[in-house]
Formats: sequence, structure tokens, C-alpha cells
Amino acid sequence: MNHTKMQISIIEDIKDIAMSIQALINTQTDMECQHVFHNAEDAIKFVPHTNTEIVIVDIGLPRASGIEAIITLKAQCPHMLFCMFTVYEDDEKIFKSLQAGAKGYILKGASKDKILASIRELVVGGSPMSPSIARRIIEVFSDMKVQPLHDPLPITKRESDLLHLLAKGLLYKEIADQLNITVGTVKQHIHKIYEKLQVSNKTEAINRLNTNGNH
Repeated sequence: MNHTKMQISIIEDIKDIAMSIQALINTQTDMECQHVFHNAEDAIKFVPHTNTEIVIVDIGLPRASGIEAIITLKAQCPHMLFCMFTVYEDDEKIFKSLQAGAKGYILKGASKDKILASIRELVVGGSPMSPSIARRIIEVFSDMKVQPLHDPLPITKRESDLLHLLAKGLLYKEIADQLNITVGTVKQHIHKIYEKLQVSNKTEAINRLNTNGNH
């Protein structure tokens, strides 16, 4: 056995597909596939005892799914690389696969060249994906609302605490009692807050607090 070759295992319940991928890999000079499993349970049991570096995983398996296989194998073999090879294009399966630890996601129907290129891409640190999968991931992220980044308010922790109490509608006397200071000191703090925030009244100061997300 040539140890310089990438060692690949396949988890695929449709035997014809599994054998054709295995045969394809074994025509290459830089990779070989010695182990094929037709269910997650066998793979989980035997893969950790092989010298497998890359696992090509189908999601839809007879009992436990390919995603479950990855979660279990990843825990035992953290350096192993996983690439999905599946018919599923729905967002849930894609994201669950990636969360489980898959570094690639290729759809069945991909060309032989694409399959081989994907394996090589994984090894050099890439994340091979079928174009439609990459597009779905980008669309999900682009739909997420980006939170505006706010600079923290230019006030001290003590002043921020006082402003929060003011925002809750507390009176100067109540704020003084809570912070264990005099009413005169509360007024001094508020004057400083107005100066620092460049506002002229309580409403404007509270608005600044709310828009800056200083909760």
C-alpha cells in the first residue's frame, strides 16, 4: 500500500454509486479508497480503526443519517475531513451538515472531474461546493439583518448606570438613593453626561443611549 496516497472512505447505501466512486478514486495516482460502508453504523464502528483521511458521506442512509455519522466520527477523529455527496439541496440539510463538521457539499450528478477536484480541494484547505449550494448559503447570509455597529457612548460606567436609571423614569432622589450619592452629585453627573453626549435634555440623552445599544 502506498502511504503517500490520500486515504478515502465512502459512506453510501446505494452500492452502484459507492462502487463507481471507489473505482474512480482508485484510477488516480494520488488517492485510494479501500473502505466502503453502506450504513452509518458500520462506518462509525470501523472508520476510526483505518488510516482514512477523507470521508465521502451520503446524508440519506438506512438508519442513522450521514450527518449523525459525521458528528460521531468527528468527535473520535478530529482531523478527518468530511465531504457530503448527496441529492439534498434544502437549507436545513446543508446547514446541519456544515454544523456537524462537513467541509464540502457536492451534489450527486456532479461530474467525475468535479468529484476528484473536490477531494483535492479539501486536502489543501478548501471547501468544495456545488455552485447551487454555494448560492444557497450566500442567499441565507444575505437575508440576515446586519446589526449596525455602534461606538460605545463616551461616558464612564458610573455615568452609564445613572443614565440607565434615568431612562427607567426614576427621579433624581430615587437615583441618588440607588447609587448611594447625594441629589447634588446626581445633578453634576447628569450635567457631565449632557456635555459628553452633546445633548441638552433627558430625552435626547436617553435616545442616544437607546440608539447606541448600551444596555
